[in-house]
Amino acid sequence: MLNKPLNLYIDHTLLSPSAGPDDIVRICAEAEQYSFASVCVNPCYVPLAADRLRGTDVKVCTVIGFPLGQNSTAIKVAEAKAALEEGASEIDAVMNVGMFRAGGRLYHEQEVKALAEAVHTKEGAVLKIILETCLLTPEEIYEASVISGRAGADFVKTSTGFSTGGATVEAVSIMKKAVEEAGLSTSIKASGGIRTLETALSMIEAGADRLGASAGAAIMKQAEEAGLK
Repeated sequence: MLNKPLNLYIDHTLLSPSAGPDDIVRICAEAEQYSFASVCVNPCYVPLAADRLRGTDVKVCTVIGFPLGQNSTAIKVAEAKAALEEGASEIDAVMNVGMFRAGGRLYHEQEVKALAEAVHTKEGAVLKIILETCLLTPEEIYEASVISGRAGADFVKTSTGFSTGGATVEAVSIMKKAVEEAGLSTSIKASGGIRTLETALSMIEAGADRLGASAGAAIMKQAEEAGLK
C-alpha cells in the first residue's frame, strides 16, 4: 500500500491560533525525530521553524489566505512570496470557495496560475491548493482539482481543518480520479481529522500522497506498535 516510508507522507502540522513559539519548537523537534516531510505552521512562525530545521531534510510549509481563502489574489501572492523569502518551501493556499461556487472558474484558474508563478520562482518550492472539500459537491471537487492542476498546482489538498469537516476517503478518491483522468501529475494531500494510523492508511489507500496531521507523532507511535515503517 505504501510507496514510501510512512513518515514521508506526513506534514506535521500546528495551526492553532493559541500556539506559541515553544509549541513550534516542540513540533519541529518531533518532525526532526521522525524525519517528516515537513512541518506546517502559520506564516508568522516560518522564520522560527526554518531556523530550527536548518540542516535537516524536513521542509517548512505554511498556509496562505488561511483559513477562509477570501483574501484578494494579490494579497495571497504577496503572502506566499514573503513566506518563501523567510524560509518556507511549501505553500498551502486556500481557494476562494465562494467565488468558485458562484461560477468563478476563470477567477480560480487565474489565482492558481498567479500563485504557481510566484511559488515556482524558488527552486524546489511546492504549491498546494486547499479546496475545502466539505463545502463542495463531488462535481465541484472534481472540477476544482482539474483546474488547479492544469493551472500549475503541485498538489490539491482537501481541507483547512477549520471548516465544517476534514478529509474524507470519498473526497480523496474523487480528487485522485480527477487528476488521473485529466492526465495530470498533480499529487493529493489529505488534511483535517487524521488522528489515527487507521485513518492515515485509509487516506493513502484512497490516493493521498501527503497527509496533514497535528497527530503525526502519535500516528508514528501507533505504526511502530503495529510493526509498520
